[in-house]
Amino acid sequence: MNKRRPYVRPMDGWWRKNPYFVEYMIHEATALFVAAYAAVLLIGLLRLAQGEAAWTAWLATLQGGWAILFHLLALVAISYHTYTWFKIMPRTMPPVIVGGKKLAGWVITAGGLAAAAAASLALLALVWGMAR
Repeated sequence: MNKRRPYVRPMDGWWRKNPYFVEYMIHEATALFVAAYAAVLLIGLLRLAQGEAAWTAWLATLQGGWAILFHLLALVAISYHTYTWFKIMPRTMPPVIVGGKKLAGWVITAGGLAAAAAASLALLALVWGMAR
């Protein structure tokens, strides 16, 4: 009886060979920043529930150099994540028919990005107004 070892395809770096998969993996990696920022906000909510001293200490922590750097990196990562999310939306949703014609993919992407920008500006205006 012939005892041959089964073929095992190497899995090291398989995604680096195709630009589509590279972009996909970067998109998925940026989701870690989304989760990390959600954790920062949840910790802030916890500190708020613990009282004024805990809340003030949390705010002081956010004013440090590492926190500011994290927020800048998170802004870039979450912006890229948002762009790629709306970029793949036309490929993942059913066709949208308007006036008897299929809506172009770039219109769906642009609409999603415009909605995200409008929501971000509205939230910024709300926070800015509350801070004054």
